[in-house]
Amino acid sequence: MRERQMRVLVLGSTGFLGGHTAERLRALPGVRLLVGGRSPAAGVPLDLTAAPDVLADALRTAAPDVVVNCAGLVTGSAVRLTDVNARGPAALCEAMGAAAPGARLVHLGSAAEYGPTAPGEAVAEDAPTRPQGPYGATKLAGTAAVTAAGLDAVVLRVFNPVGPGAPAAGLPGRLAGELRRARKSGTVRVGDLSAYRDFVDVRDVARAAVLAATAPGPLPAVLNIGSGRATVVREIAEGLVRAAGFAGRVEETSSGSARSSEVSWQCADITAARAALGWEPGRVLADSLSDLWRAGPAGAPVPATR
Repeated sequence: MRERQMRVLVLGSTGFLGGHTAERLRALPGVRLLVGGRSPAAGVPLDLTAAPDVLADALRTAAPDVVVNCAGLVTGSAVRLTDVNARGPAALCEAMGAAAPGARLVHLGSAAEYGPTAPGEAVAEDAPTRPQGPYGATKLAGTAAVTAAGLDAVVLRVFNPVGPGAPAAGLPGRLAGELRRARKSGTVRVGDLSAYRDFVDVRDVARAAVLAATAPGPLPAVLNIGSGRATVVREIAEGLVRAAGFAGRVEETSSGSARSSEVSWQCADITAARAALGWEPGRVLADSLSDLWRAGPAGAPVPATR
């Protein structure tokens, strides 16, 4: 008798994290990948901004064993961020409680939920959460909805993902785009690059999501997914310059984003993810940046996971 395949529904599969996660699941024996979203190409029509009863109908039809929610917004108005990052997970949890109460939910959160942390220290999951601005606040509200829902659920609190397909909403993708536009000998102007961040390869994030989706037994409510290393952001610019063979100038101004000045240091304590998932990052930053450059502009097909 043929063994039943695990049905894994991925939301946000057209995005940076979701695309890599779906690609990894697609190649996994014993898993049937279901793609949900608003796109006509989605196999499961599912819009997280819809009413919970509409979401429940879609879930009953899909009958997933696991839902991996990679959907989210990084930029936009406070109303739109709230709709997608906070209300969306809450509606999904309500719908799962009604239509798929036995399914596991793997929800991707963000390190922005922590806000400022002590310089020189790695932040663990029990640290205070003090997000700066609407993005972090709405992601934290989404996490609160998931952890309070009474489901078999885990939030993967992702730090700063980097790698092939990185979008322009983040510094690595934006800087890669600027370098392409400047060609080999132009000038690229950037803001203050003195903050420290924990950069983790997007393919390592995808692997963590797959491990969380397929792990037996209950998992901790929240797990940090990062490299466990704080890197000065300036190294991102230097690594991309090397990968691009850029011979022009990168001019760093004193001004930068408000968040960079408010959150000067971030580093993940990944002890809990190691213990719960047997996961740890497998790629070094130099390779992530090189692969980002070689993959071309964001929006190109996601390279096969290796």
